[in-house]
Amino acid sequence: MRTALPPTVRPAVRTVTGPLDPYTVRGPVLAHEHLVLDLDRHGDRAAVLDPQLHAPAVTGELTALREGFGLALVVELTCRGMGRDARALARISRDSAVAVVAGTGWYYAPFHPPEVRQAGGADVGALTEILVHEIRHGIGTTGIRPGVLGEVGSHGDRLTGAERRTLRAAARAALATGLSVATHAQLGRGGLAQLDLLTGEGLPPHRICVGHQDLLDDPVTHKELAASGAYVSFDTIGKESYQSDGVRLRLLLGLIDAGHADRALLSCDISRHAYLRTEGGQGYGHLFGSFLPRLRAAGVEEETIDLLTRRNPLRFLTGGHFSP
Repeated sequence: MRTALPPTVRPAVRTVTGPLDPYTVRGPVLAHEHLVLDLDRHGDRAAVLDPQLHAPAVTGELTALREGFGLALVVELTCRGMGRDARALARISRDSAVAVVAGTGWYYAPFHPPEVRQAGGADVGALTEILVHEIRHGIGTTGIRPGVLGEVGSHGDRLTGAERRTLRAAARAALATGLSVATHAQLGRGGLAQLDLLTGEGLPPHRICVGHQDLLDDPVTHKELAASGAYVSFDTIGKESYQSDGVRLRLLLGLIDAGHADRALLSCDISRHAYLRTEGGQGYGHLFGSFLPRLRAAGVEEETIDLLTRRNPLRFLTGGHFSP
């Protein structure tokens, strides 16, 4: 059950530069992105967005999207063990004048840092304490507090033991702090298992976003997730090597036609420097410049576009307390 806030309390989105009143957000939100990232495990430096080398290009793209499309907010889901840099996020946010939400939690098992194994033998309680402390006191010594748990992950239809523990810790930390949880479901698989585990800890579905569902060509699963009240994230838009945007469009239109437009989130998940516009990639703006025009051409009205790109992510971030 959703708990109503007292009339005098307005929900706030916690950004890297301070609290943001969601009622002041007039432009669209990118619901699942990376601005600073390091997933390099083989020395090729491909899955990297370096805070020094690539930050100028990232900042330039966000600035252009703010000026051209009104981009207002980016949900940045680089969490623990993924090369997160809170100070760099704050610089990018200030320089681009685009608000940024930072994440916390743990990615899927191959990227778990040693602390997952070391903290109380990966005890769920000890892992929860790590997350709650960071949410309440800030990332490292920065004082910058995360505004979402994510992207907390698993890979495959069955979660590993470590993934179950980190996801349970995320759910418990969410309940303790009021934040919502965004997941990484590798290639879209395992989303229902994630939902069952998170709700099993008592977290309401409307505070859960199941990630990468546009990589899973399974409308039945999407509708089941949405019907539960969880958000269904179509967040790799433009990554044609994984899935064509034509398939993404069909899946999203199916979800909208089934009456679940209020459960979908959209983004591009820029996770390699080759995806940046300066390096010939599709960039963060692919959603606005390419995919949304196709959605409009398919007959989706502007009110629904606003729902998908602004109101839904704000409701997710505020735990359902944002009611425009």
